[in-house]
Amino acid sequence: MASKKRGLGRGLSALIPDNIEADLLNTEESKEQVVELDINLIVPNKNQPRKEFEKVSLEELKNSIQQYGIIQPIVVRKVEDKYEIIAGERRWRAAREASFDKIPCIIKEVDEKEAIKLAIIENIQREDLNPIEEANAFKSLMNTYNLKQEEVAEAVGKSRSYVANSLRLLNLDEEIQDYISEGKISTGHAKALLGVRNKKDRLSIAKTIIDKKLNVRETEKLVSKSKRKKTGKSTVEKDPFIKEIEERLMSTLGTKVTLISSKKGGKIEIEFYNEEDLQRILEVIMNI
Repeated sequence: MASKKRGLGRGLSALIPDNIEADLLNTEESKEQVVELDINLIVPNKNQPRKEFEKVSLEELKNSIQQYGIIQPIVVRKVEDKYEIIAGERRWRAAREASFDKIPCIIKEVDEKEAIKLAIIENIQREDLNPIEEANAFKSLMNTYNLKQEEVAEAVGKSRSYVANSLRLLNLDEEIQDYISEGKISTGHAKALLGVRNKKDRLSIAKTIIDKKLNVRETEKLVSKSKRKKTGKSTVEKDPFIKEIEERLMSTLGTKVTLISSKKGGKIEIEFYNEEDLQRILEVIMNI
């Protein structure tokens, strides 16, 4: 297991501003670096966390650029004889669609690792990523910089439980992740599906959600019904107080939690899906 880098928690606010691109554009040094570059010399960042670019959104941006020009320069870095995009790939794509020959750029001298960080943070803060892209972006930040969830949460201005629940989506089957990316099912649906252990049942329920346009509450009922069929047991309505505790624990730990009480005490069952997920949960518990 990789050792964690210390001291990053306090320094992240200095390393990663609230708005990466605004910070890059607002210094006197940056203003002097705005240059017009041949659009054919610019290439997308291969580590760009955003994989889907909506055609309608790009068309609207292209029309705006044709009418008003590119108001905000994109941010690039020099890589051999090309310029790799750090921030502003949508503007670059729209400018190409608008048949622009040149595009205003700010050239930053950063290495590949720093460029990845800037690209990820810029996209997350602009809310341009779908839920799966966002989850992969969080994971990339954690793996690339050996950060804990709380450090990533601080960097991107999200709660720790938000980051934890986002990462849980990556435990779902690829088919279901595709449904989420395509907007066919929501993260609320996905949260319910995480409680289904059997892959065949998960995929079947996911398809039913899409075919019958089930809402989240209907999906939760379908999941409960599927579980009862598997166990052959009828469920007893839980005490609202117990359910509230379970919900609070699930929100904090980012995984399914079951509280089982009895006259003599009880126990708390915490589910994990693989070794990486177990490590994540342990980190949360030890930092509470």
